[in-house]
Amino acid sequence: MISDVFILWLAAIPLMGSPGPATLSLAALGSAYGIKKSVSYYVGIVLGTTGVLIMIAMGLTGLLLAQPKLALVVTIAAAVYILYLAFRIATAPVGKKIDDNTSPPAFSSGFVLAIANPKAFAAIGAVYSGNIIIEGNMLADALAKIGLLIVVIVLVNYLWLVGGSLFSSVLSNPRSSRIVNVLFALLLVASVGLALVS
Repeated sequence: MISDVFILWLAAIPLMGSPGPATLSLAALGSAYGIKKSVSYYVGIVLGTTGVLIMIAMGLTGLLLAQPKLALVVTIAAAVYILYLAFRIATAPVGKKIDDNTSPPAFSSGFVLAIANPKAFAAIGAVYSGNIIIEGNMLADALAKIGLLIVVIVLVNYLWLVGGSLFSSVLSNPRSSRIVNVLFALLLVASVGLALVS
């Protein structure tokens, strides 16, 4: 069983931790607002991604995919929302001191992005369905995989947030900070485009 856990994590970390809408948005918010102001958004990402994991474990994603019109509506809504979030990131305050009245996207923004993230469904679905931790007991296997993958969700997303915040501590020049914010916003939009094409 220990080797099965290791194999699950070995598959999950690069798949779930690779750049995508949630991870890039966390890095962008970490860069634009710092860790402290982005914690609520981070919690939204973690809980939303955990929701995706639970939907996959329950087989609910199959129901969504069976309804092409519903899947299209969800995809369009997600794309519009991610474009809005990219705009917020690109136009976030820059420089050494961010005004205390400026609020970053909050919990609900992170939660909605995570639930609407096409990369999350693909990556988590691949890891979840491609591994067995406990043979012969589907419920125990599902619960074990959910628990183990939640650890990955929490850790990977936190590392992206911290990584982004390192940019803000290095970039005290407003022009450089603006370039980084715009770059993160463009990467966020590009990651959604790649997720929808593949």
